[in-house]
Amino acid sequence: MTKISILGCGWLGFPLAKALLSKGFIVKGSTTSDEKTAILKNAEITPFLIALSENKTTGNLTEFLENSKILIIDVPPKLRGSGTENFVSKIRNVIPFIEKSSVEKVLFISSTSVYNDEEIFVTEETIAKPDTESGKQLLETEQILQNNSHFKTTVLRFGGLIGEDRHPIKFLAGRENLDNPDAPINLIHQDDCIGIILKIIEADYWNETFNAVAPSHPSRELYYTQKAMDLNLALPKFNSEQNSGGKIILSARIENVLKYTFTKPNL
Repeated sequence: MTKISILGCGWLGFPLAKALLSKGFIVKGSTTSDEKTAILKNAEITPFLIALSENKTTGNLTEFLENSKILIIDVPPKLRGSGTENFVSKIRNVIPFIEKSSVEKVLFISSTSVYNDEEIFVTEETIAKPDTESGKQLLETEQILQNNSHFKTTVLRFGGLIGEDRHPIKFLAGRENLDNPDAPINLIHQDDCIGIILKIIEADYWNETFNAVAPSHPSRELYYTQKAMDLNLALPKFNSEQNSGGKIILSARIENVLKYTFTKPNL
């Protein structure tokens, strides 16, 4: 049975690990929390306490990667608010461990923040020109991994992540003077995130880049107003006097090349 290591068993990594177990894979998972190791172990995921920083890694990365053929890196940059970490350095510190390990394939979870709003329709052929610090560091990390000849890397650029326990409307409900009412949404449900990752592994698609966003792109105002109504929340109010644009992230390669069908296309 193939062994898979997941660096970052958080909101997405933990249910992904359980989905991989159900498919017959042996899964190792990393966490930065002592308490979480017991949760991973109870789920039959081999737990590792691993923390990454700009200057070093702590934890047994060698054993974490040992005998694994696939490594999934799902460690989001912490660059919001006052955070100024060097995410590129954090991942760069892991690479020597990967090079010395049995890992042949790396799946890097990235984000559509690598694109700016210059283009209305964005595909994988669109040149990534990030205008945020998070996007810039993610793009550089993508390039470092994909240019490494010791392993094959597929980059998966997710849109905004939503799930049963995670939805932007919970923060937007009742708020006023919200910007960009006409901007299209670019979201993806946790179930589809997991489904796409399973499909990449099953179909053996490596050295690839995929945008992963649900094919439904209503305006922010239309979508979040409807969501608030569905959940009996206070309606958000948008500033309709403001000009708003925005990009539509197209995921045609997910559907046409990977042959994946979205389970939550309308979110």
